[in-house]
Amino acid sequence: MFDIITDSACDLTLDTAKQLGIEVVPFYVSLDGEHYRKEGLEIPVRDFYQFMVDNPAAYPKTSLASIEDFEKAFRAHAEAGRAVLCLVFTGKMSGCVGSARNARDLVLEDYPDARIEVIDSAAATVTESTMVENAVAMRDAGCTLDETVTWLEAEKSTNQIFFTVGDLDYLIKGGRIGKVTGRAANMLGLKPMILFKEGEIFSGGVARGRQKSFEKALEQLMNYLDAHGGTPDDYRITVGYGYDADEGKRLWMQTRAALRAKYPGAQCEVGLLQIGCTIAVHTGPYALGMGVMRRWKKQN
Repeated sequence: MFDIITDSACDLTLDTAKQLGIEVVPFYVSLDGEHYRKEGLEIPVRDFYQFMVDNPAAYPKTSLASIEDFEKAFRAHAEAGRAVLCLVFTGKMSGCVGSARNARDLVLEDYPDARIEVIDSAAATVTESTMVENAVAMRDAGCTLDETVTWLEAEKSTNQIFFTVGDLDYLIKGGRIGKVTGRAANMLGLKPMILFKEGEIFSGGVARGRQKSFEKALEQLMNYLDAHGGTPDDYRITVGYGYDADEGKRLWMQTRAALRAKYPGAQCEVGLLQIGCTIAVHTGPYALGMGVMRRWKKQN
């Protein structure tokens, strides 16, 4: 048996984390660039989004969980003689994996027999959450830590996110997309499609209008399933939304209906969660889309 620790970039709520029996180390959020508060603990995600909507010219920042934060978490488990699996936000967008690994090394100096495995999830938000859920399923099914690490490392490359944003201002500000391209798209009323894979953000094309961008994201998900084979039941699929919960619910319903129409014999379970601060500082308040990763299944 082993314990699971992750960071708040997975966007699982505190209640969900408690239900899953995992520990979440929070990122830090700053609305003014000076004062930082713990995501989800000292500043609710809803308040963060409201600030973004009320202050469109402001660009909040996040800061990764510190070495000390991870060390405190790891040390408690090492003292109790518990092995740890730690899944962290993609190393291509954050130094969080470095913080976690440095913290592990510090704890191992005092507890050389402790077992602390740190995995760069190459994921974020809805796909980091699905990776955590896969780890929980394996833990609860009695898989060893080695078996779990091996499977996650082999399958983490299957995680992808297909999403859109309200405009490109935040991606331009964060240097994720060129100013000329971004401003031209904004002026033409085009909705950018964003692809997250292999731990980083890429352009996924454009769509004309918000509804068309929903349809485009769903089309990209269907293409992914066609390319990778199987049915939706072989994957964990989760819809993520930003400020607008109603919009997220609509896309969730559309996604589930489309999957059930194409795969009538499958259950087509689809999760729904609110995208947290760590990704929202890059995408703005109106990110919307879905993530997918292969689902672990116990072999009979």
